[in-house]
Amino acid sequence: MRRAIDTLFGRLVVIVIGMLVLSHVAWFAIIRFERDNVQTRFAVEEAVFLVEAVRQHIANTPDQPLPPRVRLVALDSPDVPKQPDEGTPPPLQRFVEDLKDRLPDGTDVRLNEPGGPPSVWVHGAKDAGWVVVPVQPLRPPRSRDRMLVWLALIFSTAVLAALFGAWQLQSPLRALAQAVGRFGRGQPTPPVPERGPRELRQLTHGFNQMVREVSQTENDRAVMLAGVAHDLKTPLARLRLRAEMMDDDKMRDGVVRDVDSMAHIVDQFLVFAHDRPDGSEPVPVDEQCERIARAYRAVSPDAQPIRLKLEAGPAFALPAASLDRLLSNLLDNAHAYGAPPVVIETRREAKGWVLSVSDHGKGIAPDDLIKASRPFVRLDPARGGSGHSGLGLAIVERLARRAGGECEIGNRADGGLQVTMTFPFDSATRPVQERRAGSQHEERAL
Repeated sequence: MRRAIDTLFGRLVVIVIGMLVLSHVAWFAIIRFERDNVQTRFAVEEAVFLVEAVRQHIANTPDQPLPPRVRLVALDSPDVPKQPDEGTPPPLQRFVEDLKDRLPDGTDVRLNEPGGPPSVWVHGAKDAGWVVVPVQPLRPPRSRDRMLVWLALIFSTAVLAALFGAWQLQSPLRALAQAVGRFGRGQPTPPVPERGPRELRQLTHGFNQMVREVSQTENDRAVMLAGVAHDLKTPLARLRLRAEMMDDDKMRDGVVRDVDSMAHIVDQFLVFAHDRPDGSEPVPVDEQCERIARAYRAVSPDAQPIRLKLEAGPAFALPAASLDRLLSNLLDNAHAYGAPPVVIETRREAKGWVLSVSDHGKGIAPDDLIKASRPFVRLDPARGGSGHSGLGLAIVERLARRAGGECEIGNRADGGLQVTMTFPFDSATRPVQERRAGSQHEERAL
């Protein structure tokens, strides 16, 4: 099951949002703590200033009235508040301790009783009574902390900017990954735009250069194979004509069989060298499998029986030419090396359409499975004399990838070789115009 967290963009989003949440929460806590400390220090400095101002006023101008909310109270007045106890809130306790540190030793500091205007009572060793001065509230009541509003606004802006940056970084990587997938399936791969960070541009440039060099090598090999195969067809035709004129029937039949084997190898070369997308019309795979099976029985009455298990339905369609070549190569391979019955099966799975051909022979040794689809590789040296060039499974794999699918070669559990091809839904039913456009593009490139 595909999960969004598995993508680069998803992981970048999780990391960025997680870091933003952590940093904003940390900054919010630090700012709140520092704001409380600054408020406490300011209140202490203000209270010390007022107390010293009152003392200077009493000493210099005792006849002048005191400012509003500043007063002197006798030591034995019943209004004197009690000593702060353990139930005092921590900010107020810290305020009292800081105020005592700023005043001379032995100074008694008390806070006004709750419910009245906030004020502090100070009595020093040289004071005749209590000096009562107002203080600002340490935690003024607020209906809403505006800091949270600003924090949410900044956080939302940062998340949007981070998502845009992550998308800008992920977009060229996704384009490169899609191009790598197309190149791995053997499909035409246009150059990928070189954008993003320097390392990503270098990676994209290297990939584009690799695609150009591989395409040039493939084109050179295709031209060489096509040229050799084309040049051989004329002498093979003359050789067959001369063989038909031989008087010895046994000698004539042997030479004709050898010429037919050579002609089949040449045809395989031409099919393998033809590396352009198939521009033929798509046909329903189930119907085409039935027609090919009937034609195969009619042409080769002594061939192995073919069983059909066609469950895909009419929605499964492939280009007609590619499908004919796929099935003919697989049926010829099963007829030459396998054992009856040969089974052609189609079905629909969650990952795409499935087309498989299997036989009940000995299969291929596990160590040789990886080499089975390599071009010009014959796992049994004795097979070369029957018109086989080692290209059958290589052609099947190339045709399957050219149609947008994947090919898997393996042995059945109860014996025999099984070739399973899986085609994505969008690749198997692509419009014929798209394939023809890709074919014309490659022809212009050549």
